[in-house]
Amino acid sequence: MVTANGGGDGADSAPRRGRPRSIETSNAILESAYALMASTGLAATTIDAVARHSGVSKMTIYKWWPSREALLIDAFLRHAAQMLPLPPASSGSPAARARRHAAAYAEALQGEFGKVQLAVISECISKTGSAELFYARYLQFRRDALVEMIAAGQNDGSILAEGPAEDLYDAIYGSLFYRYVFGIAPITPTYARNLVDLVLRPKA
Repeated sequence: MVTANGGGDGADSAPRRGRPRSIETSNAILESAYALMASTGLAATTIDAVARHSGVSKMTIYKWWPSREALLIDAFLRHAAQMLPLPPASSGSPAARARRHAAAYAEALQGEFGKVQLAVISECISKTGSAELFYARYLQFRRDALVEMIAAGQNDGSILAEGPAEDLYDAIYGSLFYRYVFGIAPITPTYARNLVDLVLRPKA
C-alpha cells in the first residue's frame, strides 16, 4: 500500500527510475481527492470521480488504498501536513510551539480545512461506526508528536501544568474541536493561544 507521502511496501526493491512516477501518481490521486472534497463535497468524491480528475485508473487507486475512506483520510492528511506542519524542536520552547500550532489549527478550522476534516470524520463514523480509522491513519502520529512536545516542556520545567501530557493535549485540541463542531463560540488564533497558556501554565 502506498502511504501518504508516496512510499509503499517493497519500494526499496523497485527500480529507481520507477520511483518518481509512483510518487507523482500518488500525489495526483491525493490532490484530486482533496480538491473534490473541498469543491464538490464528500458525496461526490467517489473513486470514479477521483480517477477521472487525476487521470489514474481505478485499479491503481484500489491497489494502493484499501477503501474510499482510507483514501479520503490520506488526502486530508497530506493537505494537513502542508498546512499545519508539526513544529520542529528548533523553533522555540514547547509552550511557544504549542501556541503557534494551536493558533494555526484554530485559523484552519474557519476555512475549507475545517469542513473537510469534519466531513471525513463523519464519513468514517457513518461507514464503520467509529472514527478509529481516522485516528489510526491521521491523528495518532500527530497527537503522539505533540504529546511528546508537551512532556518535554514538563520535564525541562518550562510547562508547569501537572498530569499526563496526553490529557493536556486533549484539553487543548478537544476544546477547540468541540467549540468548532457545535458553534459554541468563535474559534480564533488568540483564543487558541490563551487556551494553551491556561492549560499548560508555561513558566514566565
